[in-house]
Amino acid sequence: MSAFEYVSNCWYPLGFSAEFPVAELQGHKIASRPIVAWRAEQGEVVAFDDRCCHKRFPLSESKLLDSGHLECAYHGLCYDTSGQCVAIPSQPDKAIPPQARLRTVPVVEQDGVVWVWPGDPAQSAAIRPPRTPEVVDPDKVAVGSPEPLRVPANYLLLIENLLDISHFYPLHDGNIGDRENSLIPVELEEGEAGGYQYVKTIRRIDHYRQPPYLREWFLYDEVERLHTHCMVSPGLTRVEMHVAPPGQLGTDAVRGYTLLHLHFPVDERNLVWRWSVSCKKGHTPLSDPTIPTAHKVAEMFPAVVAQDQWALERQQKMFEYPDDGYAELFLKSDKALRRARQILMTMQRQERLPKAGAGGPSEHTIALVAQGGGAATA
Repeated sequence: MSAFEYVSNCWYPLGFSAEFPVAELQGHKIASRPIVAWRAEQGEVVAFDDRCCHKRFPLSESKLLDSGHLECAYHGLCYDTSGQCVAIPSQPDKAIPPQARLRTVPVVEQDGVVWVWPGDPAQSAAIRPPRTPEVVDPDKVAVGSPEPLRVPANYLLLIENLLDISHFYPLHDGNIGDRENSLIPVELEEGEAGGYQYVKTIRRIDHYRQPPYLREWFLYDEVERLHTHCMVSPGLTRVEMHVAPPGQLGTDAVRGYTLLHLHFPVDERNLVWRWSVSCKKGHTPLSDPTIPTAHKVAEMFPAVVAQDQWALERQQKMFEYPDDGYAELFLKSDKALRRARQILMTMQRQERLPKAGAGGPSEHTIALVAQGGGAATA
């Protein structure tokens, strides 16, 4: 087993509410677990293990009947929205065995997002999914990613990427980044909110000349800026940027956005990533005062995401090689990234302990998908 795989006992964002029309079967894989989900006629989203209890046929490749029941495409066993088998065509005159039911996957739909718990269902009642009010705030315009991104990389790599803007140069140089980003001091905040241990980076700068994309979105050439990145949970990273002319931060002159990054591990080498950008209603971009700023950000942001995806895929491939004495170097600006690793590894260790009966990997031996690895700090 690799030193870091993923956390299973956690709420993960299966998708935005709008992605779940009534009576449409969907198949997903989260934390190596196959899941079938659909929105029932009554309006609620339900989810189950994506295997017929008879012969393992994937129910996501079956069909929903007009009755609302899910019919397995292999032998015709039918299930209701509680997961109970209600019909077996090959033995219509016999009682349905009590074990003929699907394993339920807990689901919560809130704030425009559908969340599932792929781990131990008994533990899901102790904590709610994190809130995403920006998605449904009537005072804001929110636009989600056009489609989920499927990235061949461990999701910890994405979380580390999202907590860090020191990579804005050189990776995003010329759009949202420049060398000046690398010089902005980083403050670290940690705590617990809603039952989740979070880690946040805070970067403040004054008299900063905005790169091209930010100038287009937020109008100003030179600004005072407050920029935060927060790992809210293993499934959500929140980014906020507030800018204004120098000395006017905290006034009506403030522009900015909230970027919600919704992510889940497919397995130890793959992830699914969605994002949603929200800006204040009435704000417009520099080049076109007839459209909301959020629409312009959503139009341009995929170019930034593509650069991150390019980097993540190449990072992941390097885990295919043996370490042979290689150890990652942690810089001063990486403090939040290191804490995120520790938080996630602690969660992973806690859920592995009952099965393994012993401790988990230490931070010094973390290797997302390889044979080990050390950690050095500079």
